[in-house]
Amino acid sequence: MKERIEKLLADVEAFKAEKIEEVEQLRIKILGKKGELNELFASFKEVANDQKKEVGQLLNQLKVKTQERIVELSSSLAQKEEKGDNFLDLSLPISDDNLGSRHPLSIVKNEIIDIFSRIGYSISEGPEIEDDWHNFSALNFPKEHPARDMQDTFFIDKEHALRTHTSSVQVRVMENSTPPIRTISPGRVFRNEAISARAHCIFHQVEGLYIDKNVSFADLKQTLLYFAKEMFGEKTEIRLRPSYFPFTEPSAEVDVSCNICSGKGCNVCKHTGFLEILGCGMVDPNVLENCGIDSKVYTGFAFGMGVERIAMLKYQINDLRMFFENDIRFLNQFKSTI
Repeated sequence: MKERIEKLLADVEAFKAEKIEEVEQLRIKILGKKGELNELFASFKEVANDQKKEVGQLLNQLKVKTQERIVELSSSLAQKEEKGDNFLDLSLPISDDNLGSRHPLSIVKNEIIDIFSRIGYSISEGPEIEDDWHNFSALNFPKEHPARDMQDTFFIDKEHALRTHTSSVQVRVMENSTPPIRTISPGRVFRNEAISARAHCIFHQVEGLYIDKNVSFADLKQTLLYFAKEMFGEKTEIRLRPSYFPFTEPSAEVDVSCNICSGKGCNVCKHTGFLEILGCGMVDPNVLENCGIDSKVYTGFAFGMGVERIAMLKYQINDLRMFFENDIRFLNQFKSTI
């Protein structure tokens, strides 16, 4: 009997199933009224007295192991059936033909860079921990100026903080370059905001800067129209609304025609036909002077956009948090072919 029980234990531990029905067959075979366990208990009286303790323990072990295995397999198969084709076994090794995927933010950021590179913009980068001068003061944010309240900042000490925008990189470029300047500054920025479907404490920006003689607002508008058509399609339209930023004057918010309803009006665009994508304006003369550029000789424009915002519009994603959760099912939608 001992050998029979040990064989059943080994069979239970090695048992695998592809369907719930197979698990039920195991339950009937071992635990059913006419199953192996009841037969063994019925024969237990024939076991020698000196072996009853050991055999009894084995019988109880067989019962417990079988019950545990049935629960384990039933739960696993139920989850697999519920998820269907979306089921992912993360314990499996990666196959040789699995090319992986790029993160949607990387895809959109690279596309933005490529669009502006085609019209002569270089790429500039800078530190994520910035001093007060580059993050605020040089950009026309004087000490105690109420405009500083527009951005909830993560301060490290009185003079340093996690940058709230990549405009700080533009300041560094202006300080160390002679016009003409034409550059974009992609990077990660930080603001002390509550995380929600529309906001996050970490996000990504691409800011652009063009400084030269006789640069006008018309140049800015045509540059942004070119970008919008390249990013969202040839039929895309833009509109500019007056706004305020400390470092540009005049300033504007830029909207693009809604690519979901083709500008006809829907819930996403609040029936306006347009969606906001970025802010822009002519560089304030004070900013030019702060960076050592003669504002009587040179003019320029600047713009800034959130990569998450562009990605949400491009891929029609309605929750910003999805970019940071690393859900494999979400990321697999952006499978790379190169």
